[in-house]
Amino acid sequence: MSATTEKRRARDAGSIIRCDACPVLCRIREGKVGACDRYANVGGTLTRVDPLLVTERAETLVPFLDGAEDWDGGVVAQPERFVTGIGSGTTYPDYKPAPFIIASEAAGVDMVTVVSEGIFSYCGVKVKIDTDRHVGPEQASVRAEGEPIGHVTTAEYGSQMLSLGGVRHFTGGSKREGTVTCATLLDLCNGNPATLTVDDGAELVVQAGAAPVVDGQSEERMRAGCGSAAMGMFARQWHGHADEVIVVDDQITGVLTEHQAGRFLDMPPSGIRIRGRRSTPGRYFQVARKGRGWAATDIADPLEIIERIDPKKAWPGLRLHMVSTTGEDAAWFELDETLTPRPAPMPGEIETVVDRIAENCEPALCTVLFMAGAGGSLRAGVTENPVRLTRSIKDALTRVTAGGAPVHVWPGGGITFMVDVTSMPADAFGYVPTPALVAPIEFTLRRAEFAALGGHVDRVVPLERALDDAEHRAEPWPPANPWPLTEGKP
Repeated sequence: MSATTEKRRARDAGSIIRCDACPVLCRIREGKVGACDRYANVGGTLTRVDPLLVTERAETLVPFLDGAEDWDGGVVAQPERFVTGIGSGTTYPDYKPAPFIIASEAAGVDMVTVVSEGIFSYCGVKVKIDTDRHVGPEQASVRAEGEPIGHVTTAEYGSQMLSLGGVRHFTGGSKREGTVTCATLLDLCNGNPATLTVDDGAELVVQAGAAPVVDGQSEERMRAGCGSAAMGMFARQWHGHADEVIVVDDQITGVLTEHQAGRFLDMPPSGIRIRGRRSTPGRYFQVARKGRGWAATDIADPLEIIERIDPKKAWPGLRLHMVSTTGEDAAWFELDETLTPRPAPMPGEIETVVDRIAENCEPALCTVLFMAGAGGSLRAGVTENPVRLTRSIKDALTRVTAGGAPVHVWPGGGITFMVDVTSMPADAFGYVPTPALVAPIEFTLRRAEFAALGGHVDRVVPLERALDDAEHRAEPWPPANPWPLTEGKP
Protein backbone atom coordinates (compact mmCIF):
# COMPACT_ATOMS: atom_id res chain seq x y z
CA MET A 1 0.00 0.00 0.00
CA SER A 2 1.42 3.40 -0.96
CA ALA A 3 1.99 6.15 1.55
CA THR A 4 -0.53 8.31 -0.33
CA THR A 5 -3.25 5.66 0.02
CA GLU A 6 -2.56 5.26 3.73
CA LYS A 7 -2.80 9.03 4.25
CA ARG A 8 -6.09 9.21 2.34
CA ARG A 9 -7.61 6.37 4.37
CA ALA A 10 -6.47 7.97 7.60
CA ARG A 11 -7.99 11.29 6.51
CA ASP A 12 -11.27 9.62 5.50
CA ALA A 13 -11.45 7.69 8.76
CA GLY A 14 -11.24 10.93 10.66
CA SER A 15 -14.06 12.55 8.65
CA ILE A 16 -16.48 9.60 8.74
CA ILE A 17 -18.84 8.98 11.64
CA ARG A 18 -21.15 6.06 12.22
CA CYS A 19 -24.81 6.90 12.77
CA ASP A 20 -26.47 4.81 15.48
CA ALA A 21 -29.99 6.22 14.98
CA CYS A 22 -31.23 2.99 13.38
CA PRO A 23 -30.05 -0.56 12.72
CA VAL A 24 -28.56 0.37 9.33
CA LEU A 25 -25.60 2.08 11.06
CA CYS A 26 -24.66 4.32 8.13
CA ARG A 27 -21.07 5.56 7.85
CA ILE A 28 -21.49 9.23 6.92
CA ARG A 29 -18.76 11.44 5.50
CA GLU A 30 -18.52 15.03 6.65
CA GLY A 31 -21.11 17.21 4.94
CA LYS A 32 -23.19 14.21 3.84
CA VAL A 33 -26.47 12.70 5.07
CA GLY A 34 -27.35 9.11 5.88
CA ALA A 35 -29.59 6.81 3.84
CA CYS A 36 -32.73 8.07 5.58
CA ASP A 37 -32.01 11.77 4.86
CA ARG A 38 -32.60 12.45 8.57
CA TYR A 39 -29.08 12.54 10.01
CA ALA A 40 -25.96 14.26 8.74
CA ASN A 41 -22.31 14.59 9.58
CA VAL A 42 -21.90 18.25 10.49
CA GLY A 43 -18.31 19.04 11.44
CA GLY A 44 -17.81 15.53 12.75
CA THR A 45 -20.99 15.58 14.84
CA LEU A 46 -24.04 13.43 14.14
CA THR A 47 -26.84 15.97 13.66
CA ARG A 48 -30.57 15.62 13.10
CA VAL A 49 -31.25 17.39 9.80
CA ASP A 50 -34.80 18.57 10.53
CA PRO A 51 -35.30 20.97 13.44
CA LEU A 52 -37.31 20.00 16.47
CA LEU A 53 -40.98 20.93 16.06
CA VAL A 54 -42.57 22.90 18.89
CA THR A 55 -46.26 23.69 18.81
CA GLU A 56 -47.59 26.81 20.48
CA ARG A 57 -51.00 27.59 21.89
CA ALA A 58 -51.60 31.31 22.34
CA GLU A 59 -54.03 32.84 24.81
CA THR A 60 -57.25 33.97 23.18
CA LEU A 61 -57.82 36.93 25.52
CA VAL A 62 -55.73 39.81 26.78
CA PRO A 63 -54.93 38.72 30.38
CA PHE A 64 -56.61 41.64 32.18
CA LEU A 65 -59.83 40.95 30.30
CA ASP A 66 -59.62 37.33 31.41
CA GLY A 67 -59.51 38.32 35.08
CA ALA A 68 -55.91 37.22 35.62
CA GLU A 69 -54.62 38.50 38.97
CA ASP A 70 -50.95 38.06 38.15
CA TRP A 71 -51.01 40.06 34.92
CA ASP A 72 -47.63 41.78 34.48
CA GLY A 73 -48.91 44.51 32.17
CA GLY A 74 -47.97 42.75 28.93
CA VAL A 75 -50.33 43.06 25.99
CA VAL A 76 -50.66 39.31 25.59
CA ALA A 77 -49.58 36.29 27.60
CA GLN A 78 -46.69 34.12 26.47
CA PRO A 79 -47.91 31.13 24.45
CA GLU A 80 -47.91 27.67 25.95
CA ARG A 81 -45.50 25.34 24.19
CA PHE A 82 -45.40 21.60 23.64
CA VAL A 83 -42.37 19.82 22.22
CA THR A 84 -43.31 17.12 19.72
CA GLY A 85 -41.26 14.14 18.66
CA ILE A 86 -40.87 15.50 15.14
CA GLY A 87 -37.18 16.20 14.58
CA SER A 88 -36.23 14.95 18.03
CA GLY A 89 -34.23 11.91 17.01
CA THR A 90 -34.48 8.33 18.20
CA THR A 91 -33.23 6.21 21.09
CA TYR A 92 -31.85 3.38 18.96
CA PRO A 93 -30.28 1.32 20.38
CA ASP A 94 -32.92 1.68 23.04
CA TYR A 95 -30.80 1.17 26.14
CA LYS A 96 -30.34 4.94 26.42
CA PRO A 97 -32.80 7.63 27.56
CA ALA A 98 -35.06 9.40 25.08
CA PRO A 99 -33.57 12.34 23.17
CA PHE A 100 -35.64 14.87 25.14
CA ILE A 101 -37.16 14.52 28.60
CA ILE A 102 -38.69 17.89 29.28
CA ALA A 103 -40.05 19.45 32.43
CA SER A 104 -42.82 22.02 32.17
CA GLU A 105 -45.68 23.36 34.24
CA ALA A 106 -49.36 23.21 33.46
CA ALA A 107 -51.90 24.91 35.72
CA GLY A 108 -49.46 24.78 38.60
CA VAL A 109 -48.66 21.08 38.15
CA ASP A 110 -45.14 19.90 37.35
CA MET A 111 -45.26 17.77 34.22
CA VAL A 112 -42.74 15.72 32.25
CA THR A 113 -42.92 14.95 28.53
CA VAL A 114 -40.69 12.24 27.11
CA VAL A 115 -40.09 13.00 23.45
CA SER A 116 -38.77 10.63 20.79
CA GLU A 117 -39.11 9.37 17.25
CA GLY A 118 -39.94 5.68 17.24
CA ILE A 119 -38.64 3.28 14.61
CA PHE A 120 -41.58 1.01 13.80
CA SER A 121 -41.31 -2.24 11.87
CA TYR A 122 -44.50 -3.39 13.56
CA CYS A 123 -46.79 -0.80 12.02
CA GLY A 124 -49.28 -0.26 9.27
CA VAL A 125 -52.18 1.90 8.18
CA LYS A 126 -55.90 1.32 8.15
CA VAL A 127 -57.55 3.08 5.21
CA LYS A 128 -61.26 3.92 5.15
CA ILE A 129 -62.55 4.69 1.67
CA ASP A 130 -65.99 6.27 1.51
CA THR A 131 -67.56 4.57 -1.50
CA ASP A 132 -70.14 1.95 -2.38
CA ARG A 133 -68.28 1.07 -5.54
CA HIS A 134 -66.57 -2.25 -5.96
CA VAL A 135 -62.90 -2.03 -4.99
CA GLY A 136 -62.23 -5.76 -4.82
CA PRO A 137 -63.18 -8.92 -2.98
CA GLU A 138 -62.56 -9.21 0.73
CA GLN A 139 -59.08 -10.61 1.50
CA ALA A 140 -57.82 -9.65 -1.97
CA SER A 141 -54.24 -8.39 -2.10
CA VAL A 142 -53.66 -4.67 -2.42
CA ARG A 143 -50.60 -3.78 -4.49
CA ALA A 144 -48.36 -0.80 -5.09
CA GLU A 145 -45.99 -0.91 -8.03
CA GLY A 146 -47.00 -4.54 -8.43
CA GLU A 147 -45.90 -5.53 -4.91
CA PRO A 148 -48.39 -6.80 -2.31
CA ILE A 149 -48.55 -4.34 0.59
CA GLY A 150 -51.83 -5.31 2.28
CA HIS A 151 -55.34 -6.57 1.69
CA VAL A 152 -59.00 -5.61 1.50
CA THR A 153 -60.65 -6.16 4.86
CA THR A 154 -64.27 -6.16 6.03
CA ALA A 155 -66.38 -3.31 4.71
CA GLU A 156 -68.03 -0.85 7.06
CA TYR A 157 -71.18 1.23 6.72
CA GLY A 158 -70.76 3.03 3.41
CA SER A 159 -67.00 2.52 3.32
CA GLN A 160 -64.51 0.03 1.93
CA MET A 161 -61.59 -0.77 4.21
CA LEU A 162 -57.96 -1.59 3.50
CA SER A 163 -55.31 -2.91 5.87
CA LEU A 164 -51.85 -1.99 4.61
CA GLY A 165 -48.34 -2.62 5.87
CA GLY A 166 -47.46 -4.73 8.87
CA VAL A 167 -44.24 -6.49 9.69
CA ARG A 168 -44.84 -9.36 7.26
CA HIS A 169 -44.89 -6.99 4.31
CA PHE A 170 -41.98 -4.97 5.67
CA THR A 171 -39.72 -7.94 6.37
CA GLY A 172 -41.42 -11.20 5.39
CA GLY A 173 -41.31 -10.88 1.62
CA SER A 174 -38.77 -9.79 -0.93
CA LYS A 175 -36.53 -6.80 -0.36
CA ARG A 176 -38.48 -4.85 -3.00
CA GLU A 177 -41.79 -5.69 -1.31
CA GLY A 178 -40.51 -4.22 1.95
CA THR A 179 -39.13 -1.13 0.24
CA VAL A 180 -42.34 -0.46 -1.71
CA THR A 181 -44.47 -1.05 1.40
CA CYS A 182 -42.39 1.43 3.37
CA ALA A 183 -42.45 4.08 0.63
CA THR A 184 -46.21 3.77 0.07
CA LEU A 185 -47.05 3.99 3.76
CA LEU A 186 -44.71 6.95 4.13
CA ASP A 187 -46.62 8.76 1.38
CA LEU A 188 -50.00 7.96 2.92
CA CYS A 189 -48.95 8.97 6.43
CA ASN A 190 -47.49 12.27 5.21
CA GLY A 191 -50.71 13.14 3.39
CA ASN A 192 -49.55 12.34 -0.14
CA PRO A 193 -51.57 10.35 -2.70
CA ALA A 194 -50.82 6.70 -3.38
CA THR A 195 -51.93 4.67 -6.37
CA LEU A 196 -53.02 1.15 -5.45
CA THR A 197 -54.45 -1.79 -7.35
CA VAL A 198 -56.61 -4.58 -5.94
CA ASP A 199 -56.40 -8.12 -7.29
CA ASP A 200 -59.60 -8.78 -9.28
CA GLY A 201 -60.68 -5.28 -8.36
CA ALA A 202 -60.18 -1.60 -8.95
CA GLU A 203 -57.37 0.86 -9.28
CA LEU A 204 -57.48 3.33 -6.41
CA VAL A 205 -55.93 6.70 -5.73
CA VAL A 206 -55.99 7.21 -1.98
CA GLN A 207 -55.01 10.34 -0.04
CA ALA A 208 -55.84 11.22 3.55
CA GLY A 209 -58.56 13.85 3.71
CA ALA A 210 -59.23 13.76 -0.04
CA ALA A 211 -61.93 12.11 -2.12
CA PRO A 212 -61.07 8.58 -3.26
CA VAL A 213 -60.63 7.90 -6.96
CA VAL A 214 -61.95 4.51 -8.07
CA ASP A 215 -61.02 3.40 -11.58
CA GLY A 216 -60.44 7.00 -12.58
CA GLN A 217 -63.72 8.28 -11.14
CA SER A 218 -63.60 10.65 -8.20
CA GLU A 219 -66.17 9.82 -5.54
CA GLU A 220 -68.40 12.59 -4.26
CA ARG A 221 -70.86 11.06 -1.80
CA MET A 222 -70.86 8.62 1.07
CA ARG A 223 -74.27 7.01 1.22
CA ALA A 224 -76.80 8.26 3.74
CA GLY A 225 -77.60 4.72 4.87
CA CYS A 226 -78.47 1.29 3.53
CA GLY A 227 -81.67 0.60 1.60
CA SER A 228 -83.54 -0.22 4.77
CA ALA A 229 -82.27 2.86 6.60
CA ALA A 230 -83.53 5.02 3.74
CA MET A 231 -87.04 3.75 4.46
CA GLY A 232 -86.92 5.21 7.95
CA MET A 233 -85.47 8.50 6.78
CA PHE A 234 -87.65 9.25 3.78
CA ALA A 235 -90.84 7.13 3.97
CA ARG A 236 -93.05 10.06 4.95
CA GLN A 237 -91.67 12.14 2.10
CA TRP A 238 -92.45 9.41 -0.46
CA HIS A 239 -95.89 8.72 0.99
CA GLY A 240 -98.69 9.91 -1.29
CA HIS A 241 -96.35 10.49 -4.23
CA ALA A 242 -95.30 6.90 -4.98
CA ASP A 243 -97.09 3.56 -4.55
CA GLU A 244 -93.86 1.61 -4.15
CA VAL A 245 -90.26 2.63 -3.50
CA ILE A 246 -87.31 0.27 -3.83
CA VAL A 247 -83.97 1.52 -2.57
CA VAL A 248 -81.39 -0.63 -4.34
CA ASP A 249 -78.35 -1.66 -2.34
CA ASP A 250 -75.91 -4.54 -2.83
CA GLN A 251 -76.12 -5.25 0.90
CA ILE A 252 -79.62 -4.44 2.26
CA THR A 253 -82.25 -3.40 -0.28
CA GLY A 254 -85.42 -1.82 1.07
CA VAL A 255 -88.98 -2.27 -0.25
CA LEU A 256 -91.27 0.37 1.20
CA THR A 257 -94.73 -1.28 1.26
CA GLU A 258 -93.31 -4.38 2.97
CA HIS A 259 -91.10 -2.41 5.34
CA GLN A 260 -92.28 -1.42 8.80
CA ALA A 261 -92.09 2.23 7.72
CA GLY A 262 -94.59 1.61 4.92
CA ARG A 263 -96.87 -0.43 7.12
CA PHE A 264 -96.87 2.34 9.70
CA LEU A 265 -98.16 4.64 6.94
CA ASP A 266 -100.87 2.07 5.95
CA MET A 267 -99.49 1.68 2.45
CA PRO A 268 -101.14 -1.25 0.61
CA PRO A 269 -98.91 -4.04 -0.74
CA SER A 270 -97.73 -3.38 -4.29
CA GLY A 271 -97.32 -7.02 -5.32
CA ILE A 272 -93.80 -6.30 -6.60
CA ARG A 273 -91.48 -9.04 -5.41
CA ILE A 274 -87.73 -8.60 -5.80
CA ARG A 275 -85.13 -11.32 -5.99
CA GLY A 276 -82.70 -12.00 -3.18
CA ARG A 277 -82.96 -13.42 0.31
CA ARG A 278 -85.70 -11.89 2.39
CA SER A 279 -84.59 -10.96 5.89
CA THR A 280 -87.16 -9.11 7.96
CA PRO A 281 -90.14 -7.53 6.18
CA GLY A 282 -89.03 -5.09 3.49
CA ARG A 283 -85.32 -5.94 3.86
CA TYR A 284 -83.58 -8.09 1.26
CA PHE A 285 -80.04 -9.43 1.09
CA GLN A 286 -78.11 -10.45 -2.04
CA VAL A 287 -80.36 -8.81 -4.62
CA ALA A 288 -77.22 -8.07 -6.64
CA ARG A 289 -73.48 -8.28 -6.30
CA LYS A 290 -71.25 -5.28 -5.77
CA GLY A 291 -70.04 -3.83 -9.03
CA ARG A 292 -69.72 -0.74 -11.16
CA GLY A 293 -73.28 -0.54 -12.41
CA TRP A 294 -76.56 0.89 -11.13
CA ALA A 295 -76.42 1.78 -7.43
CA ALA A 296 -72.84 0.41 -7.24
CA THR A 297 -74.06 -3.11 -8.08
CA ASP A 298 -73.37 -5.35 -11.06
CA ILE A 299 -76.70 -4.54 -12.78
CA ALA A 300 -77.23 -2.11 -15.63
CA ASP A 301 -81.03 -1.76 -15.26
CA PRO A 302 -82.73 -1.58 -11.84
CA LEU A 303 -85.68 -3.59 -13.16
CA GLU A 304 -83.36 -6.60 -13.29
CA ILE A 305 -83.88 -7.16 -9.56
CA ILE A 306 -87.68 -7.56 -9.92
CA GLU A 307 -88.51 -11.26 -9.76
CA ARG A 308 -92.28 -11.05 -10.38
CA ILE A 309 -95.30 -8.80 -10.07
CA ASP A 310 -98.39 -10.32 -8.44
CA PRO A 311 -101.49 -9.46 -10.54
CA LYS A 312 -103.70 -9.99 -7.49
CA LYS A 313 -102.07 -7.08 -5.70
CA ALA A 314 -100.58 -4.79 -8.36
CA TRP A 315 -102.66 -2.52 -10.59
CA PRO A 316 -102.26 -0.55 -13.83
CA GLY A 317 -100.90 2.91 -13.18
CA LEU A 318 -99.00 1.82 -10.06
CA ARG A 319 -96.21 4.35 -9.47
CA LEU A 320 -92.82 2.72 -8.86
CA HIS A 321 -89.75 4.65 -7.76
CA MET A 322 -86.31 3.03 -7.71
CA VAL A 323 -83.35 4.89 -6.26
CA SER A 324 -79.81 4.28 -4.97
CA THR A 325 -78.58 4.97 -1.45
CA THR A 326 -76.74 8.10 -2.64
CA GLY A 327 -79.40 9.43 -5.02
CA GLU A 328 -76.91 9.27 -7.89
CA ASP A 329 -79.13 6.69 -9.63
CA ALA A 330 -82.89 7.20 -9.71
CA ALA A 331 -85.71 6.04 -11.97
CA TRP A 332 -89.51 6.36 -12.20
CA PHE A 333 -91.85 3.78 -13.68
CA GLU A 334 -95.59 3.33 -14.09
CA LEU A 335 -97.22 -0.05 -14.65
CA ASP A 336 -99.15 -0.41 -17.93
CA GLU A 337 -102.24 -2.53 -18.56
CA THR A 338 -100.10 -5.68 -18.62
CA LEU A 339 -98.48 -4.66 -15.30
CA THR A 340 -95.19 -4.06 -17.06
CA PRO A 341 -93.12 -1.19 -15.61
CA ARG A 342 -92.69 1.58 -18.18
CA PRO A 343 -90.32 4.57 -17.76
CA ALA A 344 -92.17 7.81 -17.15
CA PRO A 345 -91.28 11.41 -16.22
CA MET A 346 -90.34 11.69 -12.57
CA PRO A 347 -92.68 13.92 -10.54
CA GLY A 348 -91.17 17.01 -8.95
CA GLU A 349 -92.05 15.79 -5.45
CA ILE A 350 -89.98 12.65 -6.02
CA GLU A 351 -87.07 14.61 -7.52
CA THR A 352 -87.09 16.68 -4.32
CA VAL A 353 -86.62 13.53 -2.25
CA VAL A 354 -83.83 12.31 -4.54
CA ASP A 355 -82.10 15.63 -3.93
CA ARG A 356 -82.74 15.20 -0.19
CA ILE A 357 -81.03 11.79 -0.25
CA ALA A 358 -78.01 13.40 -1.92
CA GLU A 359 -78.04 16.21 0.63
CA ASN A 360 -77.86 13.67 3.44
CA CYS A 361 -74.78 12.03 1.96
CA GLU A 362 -71.56 13.29 3.51
CA PRO A 363 -68.60 14.09 1.25
CA ALA A 364 -66.64 10.97 0.31
CA LEU A 365 -63.17 11.04 1.84
CA CYS A 366 -60.22 8.77 2.54
CA THR A 367 -59.18 8.33 6.15
CA VAL A 368 -55.68 7.08 6.97
CA LEU A 369 -54.99 5.82 10.49
CA PHE A 370 -51.40 5.00 11.40
CA MET A 371 -51.20 2.04 13.76
CA ALA A 372 -48.07 0.86 15.54
CA GLY A 373 -46.83 -1.12 18.50
CA ALA A 374 -44.71 0.91 20.93
CA GLY A 375 -44.60 -1.84 23.53
CA GLY A 376 -41.03 -2.95 22.87
CA SER A 377 -37.65 -1.45 23.67
CA LEU A 378 -38.84 2.08 22.88
CA ARG A 379 -40.11 2.15 26.47
CA ALA A 380 -36.55 1.88 27.77
CA GLY A 381 -36.07 5.48 26.66
CA VAL A 382 -38.60 6.41 29.35
CA THR A 383 -37.86 4.09 32.25
CA GLU A 384 -35.49 1.36 33.35
CA ASN A 385 -38.51 -0.87 34.03
CA PRO A 386 -40.47 -0.70 30.74
CA VAL A 387 -43.60 -2.51 31.90
CA ARG A 388 -44.28 0.31 34.35
CA LEU A 389 -44.77 2.70 31.43
CA THR A 390 -47.31 0.32 29.90
CA ARG A 391 -49.17 0.09 33.21
CA SER A 392 -49.08 3.85 33.65
CA ILE A 393 -50.72 4.32 30.25
CA LYS A 394 -53.41 1.73 30.98
CA ASP A 395 -54.05 3.43 34.34
CA ALA A 396 -54.54 6.76 32.53
CA LEU A 397 -51.59 8.33 34.35
CA THR A 398 -49.61 8.83 31.14
CA ARG A 399 -50.95 10.36 27.98
CA VAL A 400 -49.59 9.19 24.62
CA THR A 401 -49.52 11.59 21.68
CA ALA A 402 -48.01 11.48 18.21
CA GLY A 403 -46.72 14.80 17.01
CA GLY A 404 -48.96 16.26 19.71
CA ALA A 405 -52.05 14.63 18.20
CA PRO A 406 -54.32 12.46 20.36
CA VAL A 407 -54.04 8.71 19.85
CA HIS A 408 -56.21 5.73 20.68
CA VAL A 409 -54.35 3.13 22.74
CA TRP A 410 -55.81 -0.34 22.30
CA PRO A 411 -56.71 -2.39 25.37
CA GLY A 412 -54.69 -5.48 26.16
CA GLY A 413 -50.96 -5.95 26.37
CA GLY A 414 -48.35 -3.59 25.01
CA ILE A 415 -48.78 -0.05 23.73
CA THR A 416 -50.60 -0.45 20.44
CA PHE A 417 -51.77 2.96 19.33
CA MET A 418 -53.64 4.43 16.39
CA VAL A 419 -53.69 8.03 15.16
CA ASP A 420 -55.44 9.95 12.39
CA VAL A 421 -52.60 11.30 10.26
CA THR A 422 -54.59 14.42 9.33
CA SER A 423 -54.52 15.51 12.98
CA MET A 424 -50.72 15.50 12.97
CA PRO A 425 -48.35 18.22 11.70
CA ALA A 426 -47.32 18.04 8.06
CA ASP A 427 -44.53 15.63 7.12
CA ALA A 428 -44.48 14.11 10.59
CA PHE A 429 -43.21 10.72 9.37
CA GLY A 430 -39.85 9.51 8.19
CA TYR A 431 -38.28 6.18 7.39
CA VAL A 432 -35.17 4.08 7.78
CA PRO A 433 -34.05 1.70 5.04
CA THR A 434 -34.24 -1.43 7.21
CA PRO A 435 -37.16 -0.83 6.13
CA ALA A 436 -39.31 0.76 8.83
CA LEU A 437 -41.33 3.90 9.41
CA VAL A 438 -40.29 6.59 11.85
CA ALA A 439 -43.08 8.34 13.75
CA PRO A 440 -43.10 10.92 16.54
CA ILE A 441 -44.27 9.80 19.95
CA GLU A 442 -44.59 11.62 23.25
CA PHE A 443 -45.41 10.42 26.76
CA THR A 444 -46.75 13.10 29.13
CA LEU A 445 -47.34 12.61 32.84
CA ARG A 446 -46.94 14.29 36.21
CA ARG A 447 -43.35 14.61 37.33
CA ALA A 448 -44.10 12.67 40.51
CA GLU A 449 -45.58 9.82 38.49
CA PHE A 450 -42.52 9.86 36.22
CA ALA A 451 -40.26 9.36 39.20
CA ALA A 452 -42.52 6.64 40.62
CA LEU A 453 -42.32 4.53 37.46
CA GLY A 454 -38.52 4.66 37.51
CA GLY A 455 -38.15 7.28 34.82
CA HIS A 456 -34.80 8.75 33.84
CA VAL A 457 -35.15 11.66 36.26
CA ASP A 458 -31.48 12.60 35.89
CA ARG A 459 -32.13 13.46 32.22
CA VAL A 460 -35.04 15.83 32.84
CA VAL A 461 -34.33 19.36 31.59
CA PRO A 462 -36.51 22.48 31.77
CA LEU A 463 -38.41 23.37 28.62
CA GLU A 464 -36.54 26.65 28.14
CA ARG A 465 -33.12 24.99 28.35
CA ALA A 466 -34.13 22.24 25.93
CA LEU A 467 -35.19 24.83 23.37
CA ASP A 468 -32.05 26.88 23.92
CA ASP A 469 -29.89 23.85 23.22
CA ALA A 470 -31.79 22.50 20.19
CA GLU A 471 -32.51 23.99 16.81
CA HIS A 472 -36.27 24.18 16.61
CA ARG A 473 -39.18 25.68 14.75
CA ALA A 474 -42.62 26.64 16.00
CA GLU A 475 -46.08 26.02 14.58
CA PRO A 476 -49.49 27.00 15.93
CA TRP A 477 -51.35 24.34 17.85
CA PRO A 478 -54.26 22.76 15.89
CA PRO A 479 -57.34 23.93 17.81
CA ALA A 480 -59.18 20.66 17.10
CA ASN A 481 -56.62 18.70 19.17
CA PRO A 482 -56.81 18.57 22.98
CA TRP A 483 -53.88 20.16 24.77
CA PRO A 484 -51.60 17.35 26.09
CA LEU A 485 -50.39 19.25 29.15
CA THR A 486 -53.41 19.13 31.40
CA GLU A 487 -53.72 19.38 35.14
CA GLY A 488 -53.93 16.13 37.04
CA LYS A 489 -54.35 12.90 35.16
CA PRO A 490 -53.86 13.45 31.41
